[in-house]
Amino acid sequence: MAAPRVLVATRNAKKLEEMHRILREHLPAVEVLGLDDVAAFDEPVEDEPTFAGNALLKARAGVAATGVATIADDSGLCVDALNGMPGVLSARWSGPPKSDERNNELLLAQLSDVPDERRGAHFVCAVAVVLPDGRELVVEGRMEGRVIREVRGAGGFGYDVLFVADDRPGLTTAELTREDKDAISHRGRALREVAPQVAKLLAG
Repeated sequence: MAAPRVLVATRNAKKLEEMHRILREHLPAVEVLGLDDVAAFDEPVEDEPTFAGNALLKARAGVAATGVATIADDSGLCVDALNGMPGVLSARWSGPPKSDERNNELLLAQLSDVPDERRGAHFVCAVAVVLPDGRELVVEGRMEGRVIREVRGAGGFGYDVLFVADDRPGLTTAELTREDKDAISHRGRALREVAPQVAKLLAG
């Protein structure tokens, strides 16, 4: 029997590797494709007000274009002192072109006068799975923590260099090993919840 194939609707190499790693715990034989592995198609504008809505948009577009079961995620950082922003705008918080460095600089500037005890935040990741037969599944994972005052660490991506998780105090998520980050991250939690369900759907 051919190995199950899944399209992960991203071009972010680090995100693809993270998803592949966690999915293979439940589906060792899975073949994971990224957007660069399939014929180009028109990707939807992520204009939904929720992480789940954006994840579904991307997963539906992937299935429609390729006929392959598609997993897509939308994730972001929600900062208490900014009323939950940047939220769904996390990746483009500082405007085009997308830049993690500029996003982090802007966030630090916006929180410069916020005292340490009010710098609470959480990461959210919604993972959507859409199958060619129309079945859909969405799960959401969270990682609670806070935003620190300086950039630290060389791992991860996005706001990881500014975020210290409640589950790993003292280290930013960019300073954690991949295994440690996977164990507590919003994406890791969402993927671990969805992976066995994806395995069951594909096997069925």
